[in-house]
Amino acid sequence: MTSDTAGPAGPSGPPGAPAEAVTCTGLTYAFGETNAVDELDLSVRTGEVFGLLGPNGAGKTTAIRCITTLLPVPAGRVGVLGHDAAKERMAVRRLLGYVPQQLSADSGLTGRENVALFARVFDVPRRERAERVAQALDAVDLADAADRLAGTYSGGMIRRLELAQALVSAPRLLILDEPTIGLDPIARTGVWEHINAVRAATGMTVLVTTHYMDEADQYCDRIGLMHRGRVRALGTPGELRAGLAERQGTTTLPTLEDVFRDVAGSGLDDTSAGGFRDVRSTRRTARRVG
Repeated sequence: MTSDTAGPAGPSGPPGAPAEAVTCTGLTYAFGETNAVDELDLSVRTGEVFGLLGPNGAGKTTAIRCITTLLPVPAGRVGVLGHDAAKERMAVRRLLGYVPQQLSADSGLTGRENVALFARVFDVPRRERAERVAQALDAVDLADAADRLAGTYSGGMIRRLELAQALVSAPRLLILDEPTIGLDPIARTGVWEHINAVRAATGMTVLVTTHYMDEADQYCDRIGLMHRGRVRALGTPGELRAGLAERQGTTTLPTLEDVFRDVAGSGLDDTSAGGFRDVRSTRRTARRVG
């Protein structure tokens, strides 16, 4: 898949799916007197890979936690595949898989036990669990290591295990918060290959945050650049680069990193809510994966 075209499943997703998998209208979430998310308007099309980028403290993870119903929606509205995230929390949870920034695999359980636990949590019917667990592990190429303790897995294997945990419920929307943080380039590529393989087979929508601009450029159909709680730029990677080139009056096409810097500045705004907390969490996760 190139950065400027739709991925394997196409932008429309599976037949009969709503046109938009996620809609945020005026979403606002405050920590004290600071709006981490500030009247956010966002739309993710069904079937696409959408990248939500921005510096630490931009509000990405807070927005995602509202979309996944892990945080309430105090102001504005969040819709997930036709359901209101504030009023239909259980219906929303049944439609999505979530790989958080912090590691969620239990090192004291085998890979199979970790995925089976998530199958129970997401209420996969008992008669289907064993098969669905095996399918999820196979989809991320962990079938041969399924009965080893997760504590013996490499960083890349742990991230793939977490992806299997998210996939076991056959989600229509997969949300990934920094899924390849701390991984080497080969492991990062492997994680994305498995994401795209499942997407091609199922037509699921993917919403991802990442600080790796090369990943966003290569794998995302569209990108929203967040800064100070709002989306400041939106489009395909090619559109964002071309737009910056036009504003700068240059014939040299900028990189996506140039676009990021143009929108977010230095990214060192110490007034952004959660900035220190996000950096500390990111570093802790990277150390555990590495």
